[in-house]
Amino acid sequence: MAAVNTIFLVFAILFAIVGFLQGAIKKKEDTLGEKVSQLTEWNNKKAVIRMNGDKFRQYVKSPPRNYSVVVMLTALQPQRQCSVCKQANDEYTILANSWRYYQQYSNKLFFAMVDYDEGSDVFSSMKLNTAPVFMHFPAKGKPKKGDTMDIHRVGFAAEQIAKWVAERTDINIRVFRPPNYSGTLALALLFALIGGLLYLKRNNLEFLYNKTVWGVLSLFVIFVMTSGQMWNHIRGPPVMHKNPSTGQINYIHGSSQGQFIAETYIVFFLNAAVVGGIVLLNEANSVKGDPGKKRILSMVGLGFVAIFFSLLLSVFRSKYQGYPYSFLFK
Repeated sequence: MAAVNTIFLVFAILFAIVGFLQGAIKKKEDTLGEKVSQLTEWNNKKAVIRMNGDKFRQYVKSPPRNYSVVVMLTALQPQRQCSVCKQANDEYTILANSWRYYQQYSNKLFFAMVDYDEGSDVFSSMKLNTAPVFMHFPAKGKPKKGDTMDIHRVGFAAEQIAKWVAERTDINIRVFRPPNYSGTLALALLFALIGGLLYLKRNNLEFLYNKTVWGVLSLFVIFVMTSGQMWNHIRGPPVMHKNPSTGQINYIHGSSQGQFIAETYIVFFLNAAVVGGIVLLNEANSVKGDPGKKRILSMVGLGFVAIFFSLLLSVFRSKYQGYPYSFLFK
């Protein structure tokens, strides 16, 4: 009789354990279903889900989770004066909208955002003191090193973010940008201006054979290309970088793998100034008459070359750490 009671007791315990496990699994499934349903509802209203600290911990950090979340941690409030954050937000929104209206859209991936003024505790818990930051939170496990996007190396254009998302999630998103007719309009105006100029000068087109005009145009194109304008067009880097904790503004990128838009114009100006100095040196030799004028042009040209080449070399040194050579400036 005692043996029978023991068997019944064991079975009762087993049934209780199975019931508990089934209840826990059902509760977990219900919780997961509620989370996915809520995220989907928010996503139907807005491509980028705005979160505070509580929502971030509940829907991004806490299990259960069968979906990935890409989060942009940013500082968009005007008092933060983060111009880079605004540009990054525009590109991030373009990507999120592209995913939202994509044919292969599913509830396996969501795009969210945490603003510093709405979730400073999130920044503190993740030990972040800069913005913007793009992070991927996988469906299973914790984020790894590659789950934080290196925007200083690749920029934050929507296409670059999409490529990074594909590497982390195997979900390829085709970026759809809203139509921008400003380039077409500018080109049309340029052709109209050239056409009008040729029409007004139709009886005197000798300027088309002016070597100086073509030389200046050629130099302008060379300066544009060597300063990195095409890189800016492809990568979409920020204008500059402002450290939100110290307020320090950097116009020169500290790595040879990246650059800021402001840096492009600085290099453009320095190259133009060096060439201008060389032109003055050449013109000084061809000036007839007063030797004093020749001397002044030579000294000015030499000063331009020495000073602005030194500044250009300083920019190079700041990007290629350890470069040993300098001239005038360090």
